[in-house]
Amino acid sequence: MNIACRVVNLQEEYTKLFKDQKALLESGAPNKVNALRDKAMAIFEEKGIPSNKVEDYKYTNLQPYFKGSLNLSLSSEAAHANVTNHFHCEVPQLETYNVFLVNGWYSEQNEKIAFPDGVVVSSIRTAAKDHPEVFEKHYGEVAPMESDAMVAMNTAFAQDGAFIYVPKGVVLDKPIQIVNIMNGETDRLAFQRNLIVVEENSQVKVMLCDHTVSPNKFVINSVSEVYAAENSVFDVYNIQNQHNLTTQVAGMYVHQKKHSNILTNSLTLHSGITRNNVRVTMDDEHCESHVYGLYLSDKNQHVDNFTFIDHAKPNCESFELYKGVLDDSATGAFTGKVLVQKDAQKTNAYQSNNNLLLTESARVNSKPQLEIYADDVKCSHGATVGQLDDEAMFYLRARGISETESRILLMFAFAYEVIEKIRVEPLKEQIRGLVEKRFRGEFDKCDSCVVCGQAGNTVSCL
Repeated sequence: MNIACRVVNLQEEYTKLFKDQKALLESGAPNKVNALRDKAMAIFEEKGIPSNKVEDYKYTNLQPYFKGSLNLSLSSEAAHANVTNHFHCEVPQLETYNVFLVNGWYSEQNEKIAFPDGVVVSSIRTAAKDHPEVFEKHYGEVAPMESDAMVAMNTAFAQDGAFIYVPKGVVLDKPIQIVNIMNGETDRLAFQRNLIVVEENSQVKVMLCDHTVSPNKFVINSVSEVYAAENSVFDVYNIQNQHNLTTQVAGMYVHQKKHSNILTNSLTLHSGITRNNVRVTMDDEHCESHVYGLYLSDKNQHVDNFTFIDHAKPNCESFELYKGVLDDSATGAFTGKVLVQKDAQKTNAYQSNNNLLLTESARVNSKPQLEIYADDVKCSHGATVGQLDDEAMFYLRARGISETESRILLMFAFAYEVIEKIRVEPLKEQIRGLVEKRFRGEFDKCDSCVVCGQAGNTVSCL
């Protein structure tokens, strides 16, 4: 069932929507999910949709994008649509376990996949029924709804999403690819919730691929919770390829235990308004985290990356690098906070944000932060904002390379440092190609995309 809501006063209208449709929101949803709704809504009522008056959202006022007539899917009808047949994931030499979500719902068209023994990939709803001991232990335990209104809003409204469970000692031979498809004949609001649990001595790589397949306005609030147990290895690559009418708030919240190694890479290749929240808590000794991001924007697009790395225990390491290339009148923001708590001795933390502005009208705000309460640490941070190097341009032009090609070469060299952090070789090659196409002014999110007016009638996703 689809419910259309005309949002004027944000808090009042969303509160009314929640109360009016609570029965539908709770219908068929897990008990743990429903048990958190009222508390989450109370927090949201108090905080509301963040504007730039909220310090953590200083550079992105979300309120205008959550206004208007938006269609909210309160049942899985959209997930039954045949839209998944329009996607063909044909990255050379890349084999994945492929799962589709449509408008936030786990698609019933997902094929039965033979996973290694004990590995579970399913909808949130199915997981709660079949694996209650894992689901109830971890759902809602990592994402901080008390401090972030968007997490609270997601917790109040989310009905479905993807569940991934990797038991002790299992190393998956290929990545799990979650293809998030937004589709519809009207402007749409969607909430999605993912839960990923990686047990001791296990390894898994996850790809989150975000796509729009119809030209309507989409507003998306997604939250992913990750629990990385002792000695686990977890990689997640969030590839955002959406049209200009898309507003996405994407939250990735990771909780680490002893000797775990995690990597997150947010790759915003095309979108309208994007806010990426990444929070990593190292809650045991000898954790290692790698947090990367690349954002490419032109026209009037806006990308805001907000990260929080919490060194809660000693002997942990974090490495953070974000790079942005902004053209035309695009705007961007980076806020990165590294917290070293008083007992987190022997911490090693590195943070860097670099931005390349291609026009005088492009703008970026960068706010790296270190907050240190321990005295035996090695920490550094820095930020740069600049334009293409004139000397490098002259060097290339003097060797017969055209101005256009010289610009592309320099932009690609700038971006490559983040691309090379990808630990899936075929995906790395595909991202290289997509980034080069982006720099050449080819606006298609993927090959043969009808949304972008390219030839063909399919969308080839990552």
